[in-house]
Amino acid sequence: MTMIYKILDAEVWSAAQAAGVFHGAGIDLTDGYIHFSTGTQVKRTAALYFAGKDNQVLLAVDDAVLGSALVYEPSRGGDLFPHLFAPLPLSAVQSVHVLKLDASGAHIFPALS
Repeated sequence: MTMIYKILDAEVWSAAQAAGVFHGAGIDLTDGYIHFSTGTQVKRTAALYFAGKDNQVLLAVDDAVLGSALVYEPSRGGDLFPHLFAPLPLSAVQSVHVLKLDASGAHIFPALS
C-alpha cells in the first residue's frame, strides 16, 4: 500500500463526507482531476499553496484502491504527481489529520508513511 495525500479545507471535507464522495476542491474542479502529493511532496505542496491557512485537513489515501483512474504525471520540477481522474471514493481514505499551524504559519504534519 502506497499512501498519497490531499490537503483541503475541513469544511470541504465535511461536505464530501455528507455527500459520500469527494469530487475535488478549487483547482481540482478547474483542472478536471483531483491533485494529490506523495509523502515526499506534500510538505512542499503545503508550503507553496496552503501556507498560513488554518482549518485544513490532510487525507491519507491508499493509491492501490484508485485503480487506473490514478495517473502519475510530471508537474512541479518534473516530479511525478498523483492525479485522480475520477471522484475519490471515501473508502480509499485511510486517515484524516487536522493540520495545525506553528508560530511561523507552517503546517505541523503527522508522521507520514
